[in-house]
Amino acid sequence: MKKCSTASLLLALACAMAPAVAPAADAAKPASCQFLANAPDQHKVVRGDTLWGISERFLEHPWCWPQVWGLNRDQIRNPHWIYPGQIVIFDRVNGRLRLAGGDGPDGVPTVKLSPRIRTEGIAAQAISTIPANVIEPFLTQPLLLEESKLAGAPHVVQGDEGRVVLGKGDRMYVRGDLGDATTFQIYQPSTALRDPETGEVLGHEAAYLGLAKLDRAAGAPNEAHRFLITASEREIGPGALLAPLPPMPLVNYVPHPPQSQVEARVVSIYGGVENAGQNAVVTINRGKSDGLDVGSVLELYQHGKTVKDRSAGNEAVRLPDERTGTLFIFRTFDRVSYGLVMQVANRIRVGDAARSPD
Repeated sequence: MKKCSTASLLLALACAMAPAVAPAADAAKPASCQFLANAPDQHKVVRGDTLWGISERFLEHPWCWPQVWGLNRDQIRNPHWIYPGQIVIFDRVNGRLRLAGGDGPDGVPTVKLSPRIRTEGIAAQAISTIPANVIEPFLTQPLLLEESKLAGAPHVVQGDEGRVVLGKGDRMYVRGDLGDATTFQIYQPSTALRDPETGEVLGHEAAYLGLAKLDRAAGAPNEAHRFLITASEREIGPGALLAPLPPMPLVNYVPHPPQSQVEARVVSIYGGVENAGQNAVVTINRGKSDGLDVGSVLELYQHGKTVKDRSAGNEAVRLPDERTGTLFIFRTFDRVSYGLVMQVANRIRVGDAARSPD
C-alpha cells in the first residue's frame, strides 16, 4: 500500500492518487474516486478555502480521500496541515496531486513572529476541512440532553431580589454541584428527538440561553451559589440548567466513510424548519454506538413514494430513492449525531434516509 508523507499536505492532497491505491484496511470501502474531466491544472490555496472545497475542484467525490490516499484511520483522525499560499498541482501524467509553494519544508510557509504582535501557532492558520464558522456554535453548546444527566445538573433558583426573568448583567442564584468549573452555559430542555422508525425518544435538544460566571460559591450544603450572567440569547428563569463551558475544540478531520454500513434517518432539522439546504444542520438517529465518528460522511436520500400503476390495474409500484445531498458528521452522541448538509441536490426533509456512500 502506498504511504503518504506525514509532513505533506493536510488530508494527503500530496499523496499519490493512482487508481491502484487500495483503501485503508480498517475502513469501509467507499465508491471509486475519479478526477473531474474539467479538473484544473492547479489551485492556489487562499484564506477562506476549505479542504472540502479544494477537493471538489479535482475529484468527483470530495469525501473519498481515504481511498485515493491509502490512509489508515489513525492518520485520518490526526491529519497534518495545509496553509494559504501553497499550490495544489494536478500531475496529469502520473495521475496524482502534489503540493508546491511556501518557503519552508514540504511547502509549508515560514511564519515570522514579532514580539509586539500577539501570535498563534501556525496550526491555527491552517485552512479548515469544512466551513468552520457554520458549526462552531454547535461544537461547544449543549445540543442533546440525556435523561441520566438531567437530574443532577445545577439549576437556577431565582434571580437577585426574587426576579424570575433574567438577562445579561443580572445576578442569579444556583443550586447543584459545580465541580471545579467557574464558567457555565445556561440551557433549557427543549424538543424531544424521536426515532422516525420506532418512535422512541432518543433525547431532548437543549435550547441555549446564555453564559454565566461564578461570582460566589456556596458556603454550606443548603446555600445557593451566586452567578453573574455574562451573555444571554433568550430569557433565563428558574429551572434553567447549567453545564460547564467546554474548551473550543480544534476540529479538522478528514471526511471518510463510516467504519461499517450505516442506515439512518433524519430526525430533525436544527431551527425547527421543514426543509434543509446547503450548510443546514440536521440530526440523525445513529451515533457512536453505530460506528459514526466526527468526519464520517453519509449520502442523503429522499424515500421513493409508492404509487399506482394505472396501466397495470393500479398495481402498487415503489419509486426509487432519490439522492438529495451529502452529510458531514461533526458531532456525535451515543445514539444521535449532528451533521452539516453538503452538496445539495434537492431539499432535505425529516424522515429522509442517510446511508454509507455506495
